[in-house]
Amino acid sequence: MNPNMRRLHLQGQHQHMLTSEDFVQIGPPIKKTNEIFERDLVCAFLQRLMMLDYRARYIPVQQESSDVNNSQAVPVSDSAVTDDDDLDALFTTNIDIDQSKENHVHPMDVQMAAFHCSDSFLKQKMITKLSQCQYALPLLVPDPLTTNIDCPLWTFRQITKTWKISTTKENATTVTMKSMPIYKAETPRVSFFRLGSMSLSKSQLMNALINNRHDTFFHRNCEGSTKSRHLMDGVAEIAWYCPAGKDNDFFTDCVAFCNLHGDSLAIVKQREILTEMSSVIVVLVPTLDKSQESTAVISMLYKSSKPLIVLIADNECSAVQMKPQKYKLGLKERSQSDVSEELKKIIKSLLSGPHTSFRLETMAKVSGVKVDEDQKICQKGKSAAIEIIELIEWMDVAKIKDTFLPCQGQLWYDWCKINKELHHLKGDIEKEKGQKTHQLMKLREKQCDASNSKLMRLFTQSLKRLPPKEREYFLTWTQILIDALSTDDLSSILQKYDETWSEVLVLKKKHDKSAQLKHKKTELELLSKKLQSATFGLEHIFREMGQIYEAHKTLKQQSLGQHPDWTKYPELAADLMISGHPMELMDGDAGHVPLIWISSLLKEVINKLGDQRVFVLSVLGVQSSGKSTMLNAMFGLQFAVSAGRCTKGAYMQLVKLSEEIKDNYKFDYILVVDTEGLRALELAGNATLHHDNELATFVVGLGNMTLINIFGENPADMQDVLQIVVQAFMRMKKVKLSPSCVFVHQNVTDITAAEKNMDGKRRLQEKLDKMTQLAAKEEVCDVECFSDVIAFDVQKDVKYFAQLWEGSPPMAPPNPGYSESVQELKSIILSKAKQSTGITLSHFNNKIQDLWNALMNEHFVFSFKNTQEIAVYRKLEVQYGNWTWALRSEMLNIENQLYPSIEKGQLDKVELSYLNKEMSKKYKEITKTIVDYFEDDKDKEMLVQWRGRFENKIKEFHEELVRGVKRKLDEVIQQNNARKMLDKKKTEFENYLLQKSKELAHQLKCIDDEEELEAQFSTVWSHWVKELTSDTKPIENINLEKDQFAVLQDLGVEWGLIDESKRNKKYKNLSEHGDYSHYVTSKKSDCVFQQIVRFRDLPHTDQELIRSLINEVKQQCLEAIKSKPVATRGYTSIYLQELAKNVKQRVTEFESGKKFTFKKEFTVDLSLYVFDRAKDWLLKLFKIYRDNNDVFIFLDSKKNEYYNIFRSFCKGSSSTVVFGEIMCEKLKVSAVEAVCNKTGVDIAGQMMCSFPAFSENRLNLEKHVLTSLAEKEDFNRFTTYIRNPRAQVEAFIKEEVKKCMFTTQKDKSQNILKKNVEEISRVISQALFEATEKIKKKKGNIEMWVEEFSRKLKPKLILDTVSCQNFSDINNFDFLKEEIEKGLKSITTEMSKLPLEKVNDCRQKPDQILIDQLCNCCWETCPFCAAVCTNTLKDHSPEKHSVPFHRPSGVEGWHVRGTVDLVIDFCTTLVTSDRRFRPKPDSEHKVPFKQYQTAGEPYASWSITADKSMLAYWKWFVCRFQKELEKDYNKKFQGRGEIPQDWKNLRKKEAIESLNEMCSL
Repeated sequence: MNPNMRRLHLQGQHQHMLTSEDFVQIGPPIKKTNEIFERDLVCAFLQRLMMLDYRARYIPVQQESSDVNNSQAVPVSDSAVTDDDDLDALFTTNIDIDQSKENHVHPMDVQMAAFHCSDSFLKQKMITKLSQCQYALPLLVPDPLTTNIDCPLWTFRQITKTWKISTTKENATTVTMKSMPIYKAETPRVSFFRLGSMSLSKSQLMNALINNRHDTFFHRNCEGSTKSRHLMDGVAEIAWYCPAGKDNDFFTDCVAFCNLHGDSLAIVKQREILTEMSSVIVVLVPTLDKSQESTAVISMLYKSSKPLIVLIADNECSAVQMKPQKYKLGLKERSQSDVSEELKKIIKSLLSGPHTSFRLETMAKVSGVKVDEDQKICQKGKSAAIEIIELIEWMDVAKIKDTFLPCQGQLWYDWCKINKELHHLKGDIEKEKGQKTHQLMKLREKQCDASNSKLMRLFTQSLKRLPPKEREYFLTWTQILIDALSTDDLSSILQKYDETWSEVLVLKKKHDKSAQLKHKKTELELLSKKLQSATFGLEHIFREMGQIYEAHKTLKQQSLGQHPDWTKYPELAADLMISGHPMELMDGDAGHVPLIWISSLLKEVINKLGDQRVFVLSVLGVQSSGKSTMLNAMFGLQFAVSAGRCTKGAYMQLVKLSEEIKDNYKFDYILVVDTEGLRALELAGNATLHHDNELATFVVGLGNMTLINIFGENPADMQDVLQIVVQAFMRMKKVKLSPSCVFVHQNVTDITAAEKNMDGKRRLQEKLDKMTQLAAKEEVCDVECFSDVIAFDVQKDVKYFAQLWEGSPPMAPPNPGYSESVQELKSIILSKAKQSTGITLSHFNNKIQDLWNALMNEHFVFSFKNTQEIAVYRKLEVQYGNWTWALRSEMLNIENQLYPSIEKGQLDKVELSYLNKEMSKKYKEITKTIVDYFEDDKDKEMLVQWRGRFENKIKEFHEELVRGVKRKLDEVIQQNNARKMLDKKKTEFENYLLQKSKELAHQLKCIDDEEELEAQFSTVWSHWVKELTSDTKPIENINLEKDQFAVLQDLGVEWGLIDESKRNKKYKNLSEHGDYSHYVTSKKSDCVFQQIVRFRDLPHTDQELIRSLINEVKQQCLEAIKSKPVATRGYTSIYLQELAKNVKQRVTEFESGKKFTFKKEFTVDLSLYVFDRAKDWLLKLFKIYRDNNDVFIFLDSKKNEYYNIFRSFCKGSSSTVVFGEIMCEKLKVSAVEAVCNKTGVDIAGQMMCSFPAFSENRLNLEKHVLTSLAEKEDFNRFTTYIRNPRAQVEAFIKEEVKKCMFTTQKDKSQNILKKNVEEISRVISQALFEATEKIKKKKGNIEMWVEEFSRKLKPKLILDTVSCQNFSDINNFDFLKEEIEKGLKSITTEMSKLPLEKVNDCRQKPDQILIDQLCNCCWETCPFCAAVCTNTLKDHSPEKHSVPFHRPSGVEGWHVRGTVDLVIDFCTTLVTSDRRFRPKPDSEHKVPFKQYQTAGEPYASWSITADKSMLAYWKWFVCRFQKELEKDYNKKFQGRGEIPQDWKNLRKKEAIESLNEMCSL
């Protein structure tokens, strides 16, 4: 084991290689130099190298054991201390004071150790970065464990070199640019050997030939060099000189220089290999002497045909040509610059003649050299890649994509164009939309037909078939080989593009507006297109996969047998994204985001990784401003940066946080989004500006943080970018997204000048503020400065970057200051990221969809829909439903306990404080649950915006619930008070009847015949009733029908008119009529309106105003009736008179200011409609009044009870038995009431939990209502829903409860009933036992027993008052208990068999409980289509009203003005169209639908999200009920309202499925 490997802690790394993944993940900050130990060296070297810091080659280390504070800078001699001895010591040749101390590890040993311990891909990355740092690269490497010589050809495959060749012809200089992968470049190669030992540095001399400002080859005079090096001898390094096409170029073409390290006499094999392949050989010898060991080698070289230059260390001679192509040159007493100049001349001269050229690839054929690419795993990947390349290698690069990747070419561009047009519809919107949708489907079909190219089959099969490592080789090889194909074409196009661009800029500066400028701009555009078609890479193949997937998925096609399974594409791409490949997010050529593909890809990533949290870092800047270079340096990424491969569109790449730092952050990955550059605006047209705005808004919206990259110090360039960026941030503010930003100012000449930086920051702040004010006008936003838009501190959030290159390319190395800037920026990003929780991948996926969908519509702010926020809000609504239900069910139980006590007169007052106290435990429990939910839920950052509002809503709900029950109980108390006189009588009557029954039984004891007994009792009963009611009259029933006629006649309406209305019953559903034209007539002065009415075309707005009048009058009249004391004082026809007068008054008020007047029939029908709605309420309240106050009804209800008492006495039963029977009867009545009320609440609770329609939020309920309507296909139900949605929702709840109770879940309902029966029986048994025991001990009487028994039953059961007057003789309480227990058994059995209908008749009806719970929500309707808002909260301001189920306006009767054509446009499509509307019928100005929220209320409080009218449901409805709708509205679906053909193809099943799809959007 090499000692350096041990010192560098790399002993085991040959088995466990370092990998790229180790250096792509984000770890702790790079240690400062004084913190690095030897064991950290390799990692520190690689980390710094990845950041393009060429100083990585030498990193000073700290000694492990040294005490930093006490260590001495220089060792102190321990010689004697006398003056003479001191002097002697000075002149003594002293050996090293501390010979035992090891030197630090040689820098090149660190580099080679890192090389040996890295896997192939890290080696490749490392060598690519060394090349970017302008360092020499290992070409031949002795294996430290074997005698093999390795050639790491693989590591060169990603290196591209660019140079310029200047040629002069006829006094004209032409500069040609060449750019190619270095392994393909055919260049001369100059090899340097050292024969023997010498003090002069060969490497230093070579550096002077290549770049005299940079140490391309490490030499003995470099910083950190030591005498001992272990891994470099025998290593041959190579470097290329690349000319810049200038006069001061060292050489006119690209030249390779090869340096064999160590004494070449000893390194025979490498020397021979290099000699064979060299164009020129340069040999350094200490002396030229035949006795020297080197003589044989020099002789051989001298005799060979290879040009040779011999450099002699001890010779002073100038360059001498010994014979053609053979030179010698002395080095003694010569300066290095002189020598290098002479050498350059000789080499130039030799290379200007015929010479052999060298190509890296040929190293694979050299015998005795082991090439790393010969590994089986690498060859498998290469073979798979070659299969693909063989298909395309002879083709014109510009035609490859059209031939093999047809789905992303013209078909995709056309698709994107038409898709964008869908958001700018005019005229017959639905027809136009239908046509465009059809075109889109046709294009998808063509994509499917074209999607079976051999290239794609081979590519996807390889992805599926190959294991991960082989797959990585396959992808890298594919990219390498593709790049090699397109190099030449790209170089020439790029050169032409650069020249034309420069010419355009010159003309621009001259403010030249001539035709020449126009011509040059056109030329530039054509070159751009040519460049686009010639650019071909892996990203295009992945793009094709995405398009194949989207096409098949859209058409829901199954995979064809011969075609690879397209359904697997997202999974294949997800594997690559997880392994660190960038994935295209926005197609830069088409300027479009393939939403279906991206969504499926991210879902697969989530399947594999889980829904990880990511911090999204977006990057924006001008074209070619070094964004990708910066990201690659910062995170070790793979974004394309070579010339001609500028990022187009946007790419995303996952970067993992390392285990060491993971715990410090609240996310697991940084997701980097790199974008194409924003165009310079002075060269851009409107389309480009629009694209830039789109791109900026998109990536700013996606990012948790956006890096804004500004290049250079030109204020004009800066202004263009800032304008776009500021506008993007302003849009984010308006849609409540709040990313942060950091400005990166690259290529600043002097980043150390603090004063200059301060001035720069001040100017940037001023510009930002100015741009903010400009953007505020455009976006209509009230802000003054940039910090009003986004949290921004110019001192902390602006980073100045050094220039990337230290000198002039192509030979300049990266500036070390650039690397430092990168590290500082990375620290800034991570420190800001530490405060963020990032977002989940699923949220990121939703955000992509939301932002892009909003951008498709012109007005981003109006169109933006935050899907994630909506999903979180809907989940919160479900929780809100659960919380309110928990409070409501608790309140219902409290009500059930108090109600019987009040009803039976045992409680005459209920205080609010008492109700609050009873509710306090449950309320505290719920408030705690709410706090926990808002603080612990995974979406708590998003939930926080609603916390205060929902906590207040729950508080308000609780208070209203308590007040509501108090009102209800107070009404019962009022009714009790009103019947106090009767109650007093009732007690007297009951005592009288009991006494009389007892007496009668005594007289008729001898009669055994049941019928005779009953007849006798009935005769006597009639006599008793007469006796008791001699001074009382029965309360007569009311005749509402008769009163209605009388009231209307009193108002002057003819009897015949009333009778006609009564018979045709049109008034019954007056508010649901489609057309009210027949009710109106024009005012004589209005001729135009007379014409309208004649044509029976009352404008829709007027129709809706009439409908509103009907509903308002009905509501007002119902409230008036409900306020009347009918339950306590009875009914009078005056109440109906008041209603009729109110109707007449409202109709008269409505007519004023209108162009029409109502016919008398309308007032009659409206009055009858109001009477009809008030009828049930009046009858119900009157029944309560009559039941509570009519003595005859009371006595009639008691007849059966007293007959049973009489019969028991007749049979000779004792007082105890009779009293037991009386008690059982009273228990039965109370128990049945308690059981039914409790069962009503429990069934409602059970349905709230388990019934799909009721168990979530308001939106879910609406979906089920619509599904039910479609399944029943009943037009009348639909019209009720359209015109009175609440009535239909209530009807739906009632139907579902009935169905659930009596059919689908009958067993469950009966089990609930049985459980409550058992519970109440247990309560009675327990109370009976405890009361009896207590009274026996106390030796109490029957009154005490009744009192105790009643007390024990409370609060579960409340007994009616029992009179003990006739039973004072009872003293055997055990016997009484037995008698009651006997009766209880039969009561229990009887109650167990109670029909469920009984529950439905009780006070706590399950359907009414659910209506109260579920309908306590928002009922506002869309101002365009009248679809009802689906927010679960009643008053949900500032949340805007919204509903996913918008519908064609014609469903509600809207028609084209001046025609009978019903409208079929959806408002969700209109809001993206270029059409306009009038906010009110009489509005003079029209508002663009795209800006509907600016039209004032009610439009401003609605959020109508564009959905391209995807909802199939209402389209199916219009087709299914076309005739009924036309008849109802007396209009036609014709002209502009003609139903599109594709609507007619929809089936009910698709309609219902579309509801689910809309809910999940």
